[in-house]
Amino acid sequence: MNKPDQSYRGVAPSTIPDGRPVDDDEIDLLALLNSLWRGKWIILAATIACLCGGIYYAFVHATPVYTSTTVIALDNRDQTPLLDIASVMSGLSGDQATINTETEVLRSRNLAGRLVEDLGLLEDPEFNRSLQPVSPYAPNALIATALVALGLREAEAGPPPLEKQFTDTTSQLLDATSVSNARDSYAFRVSATTEEPRKSAAIADRLAEIYIDDQMRVKFEATEQAAKWLTERAAELRVTLEASEEEAKRFNAETDLVSPQALEGLNRQLKDMRDRLVDAEVALAAAESRSADIAAATSAGDVAAAATTLDDPILRALLQSGDGAPDQSEKLQARLSQLQAQAALDVQRRTRTVQTLEASVSDLSDQVAKQGGDLVRLEQLRREVEANRMIYENFLIRLREISVQQGLQTPDARIISAAVVPTVPSAPKKARILALSALFGLILGIGLVLLREMRAKGFRTAQELEQETSLPVLGEIPLMPVRRRNRILNYIISKPASPAAESARNLRTSVELSSAGAPPQVILSTSCLPGESKTTTSLLLAHHFARLGRKVLLIECDVRRKVMTTYFPEAEPVLVDVIQGVRPLQDAVHSDPALGIDVLPGQSAEVNAADLFSSKAFRTFIAQAREEYDHIIIDTPPVLLVADARLIAHEADAVLLNVKWDSTTRQQVAQALRAFETARVKVQGLVLTQVDYKGMRRYGYGKSYGGYSYQSSGYYKN
Repeated sequence: MNKPDQSYRGVAPSTIPDGRPVDDDEIDLLALLNSLWRGKWIILAATIACLCGGIYYAFVHATPVYTSTTVIALDNRDQTPLLDIASVMSGLSGDQATINTETEVLRSRNLAGRLVEDLGLLEDPEFNRSLQPVSPYAPNALIATALVALGLREAEAGPPPLEKQFTDTTSQLLDATSVSNARDSYAFRVSATTEEPRKSAAIADRLAEIYIDDQMRVKFEATEQAAKWLTERAAELRVTLEASEEEAKRFNAETDLVSPQALEGLNRQLKDMRDRLVDAEVALAAAESRSADIAAATSAGDVAAAATTLDDPILRALLQSGDGAPDQSEKLQARLSQLQAQAALDVQRRTRTVQTLEASVSDLSDQVAKQGGDLVRLEQLRREVEANRMIYENFLIRLREISVQQGLQTPDARIISAAVVPTVPSAPKKARILALSALFGLILGIGLVLLREMRAKGFRTAQELEQETSLPVLGEIPLMPVRRRNRILNYIISKPASPAAESARNLRTSVELSSAGAPPQVILSTSCLPGESKTTTSLLLAHHFARLGRKVLLIECDVRRKVMTTYFPEAEPVLVDVIQGVRPLQDAVHSDPALGIDVLPGQSAEVNAADLFSSKAFRTFIAQAREEYDHIIIDTPPVLLVADARLIAHEADAVLLNVKWDSTTRQQVAQALRAFETARVKVQGLVLTQVDYKGMRRYGYGKSYGGYSYQSSGYYKN
């Protein structure tokens, strides 16, 4: 009896053949290489198909085109101001921005349009696609027809307008030409690719010539514009010069000007007069002080003090000679009056002198200021005349230089290598196309193989199944060439040496050796889902145990589907009656002499099947069968559909889980094993059923996998 296994934990981590665990995120390179090797024919077919496509394109479909190249070199001269004579000679510098600009100039639509006109490419069907005949079955024509039919586009009447033809032809020409700059140089490679060698060379050369002509045209236009501007500006400057000269003459005539030397003399005279004014003002102050002293002494009547203060010798003499004389006082008063009158006259005289000097200083200052202002204004007018004359003369010089240089223009580029008419097509590059086609086919084939492997949800080899579950695969039952269920027994009996019979014997041997002690007596056969050949496995296993001379009982516990009567029409479905003790076991079983086994088909019951198989009566029934039979094979319902198999497994010595080849998914197997784990039941091993060895060869396993795939007549007679 299968007791609850304390060590069983369901699905174990995947392992590789040497037993080491494999991380889910780890890529097994050996397995990857094996997958690619198995799909070698797919990879080879994809490579050959793509290679054939490449051969067809390179040698049949592709139109040979020829490329011709002209090399242009730029003259690197520094840019100078416009008015410099060198500005009309060359204006290109050698920086990267200039090189990029010239590249865009060579790729411009203006030059391409001139090239279209010069070479008459509007009449060339290679560039003017409107001249090419249009097939009504071409993709563009079909799309246009559909759009017109749907009313989304108006039907085109006749050829497109000439302007559109010119624009489209120019675009085609730009697509057919290329311009590149050699690294760290001023050289440009102008290439043209067309279907005709001479046309390619002509386009490349003519585009270079048009580029150089365009440079000359731009220079001539710049020269003409500069000459025109200089002429207009010189005329304006001449008018300005004449006006400034006239203004200077008029001012000089209308103004009474002195020379700078005379103005300097006036300044010296003004300085002397101001010095005299200062002296006169000092003398006036002294005279006013003396007059005040005399007036004060006279008012006080102190003649002696007045004589001392005034320091008048006559007054001192009168004081010394006539002391005590009767007329002394009168004389002294008369002298004081005289002195007082003299002082008043002196003050008046000096006041008039100061006023005269002040008036003279004021007049002379006005005269100096006016003469200085006029002289400054005249100098300004004269300097303006000189400045206008210098500018005018400079413009005249530049104008004469440009006039001289108009016939000496040189382009900024020159052709250093003219185009050569090619003799070998530049495209298609057949070797490269074939190599890329083969590489693409190889990648496509590898992708298809890997996609097929990724889409594989089931198990194709016993090794894959063992790695996924960590459980041994006890047997592999090949797909039998039987379409109807009731013919399986005839195939088993009539083909004792077939691969299916040999695989059943191997399964029988593996089951017997799977237990460390005695071989299992009660063997349960189940599956994840219906259609996985669990019943066929039960029949094969029961038959080959019986061929060893052992007494075998085959019990159908799948009481819902009850398919055993399809194999044994004579058998009576009485399983429930036997379990419930209504009928004895020996009277209820059906003995099949061809297979050599006893069969007990399933029976519908009023009680629930799960309740029936978990009852004590069922355990008693199994114990009774153990006593009477050497081996008991129990065919149960799928484990993922109902709980019957998990209940019955507790009474079995070995549980076999059947897995359909390349059909049962990994998730389903994992769920089935997890269901047995929750029931504390150990699964003894797995059986890979319905193995299609032709399919194995299609998947690339071939003779490298499984002995049954040999189909050798030396081993299998049937």
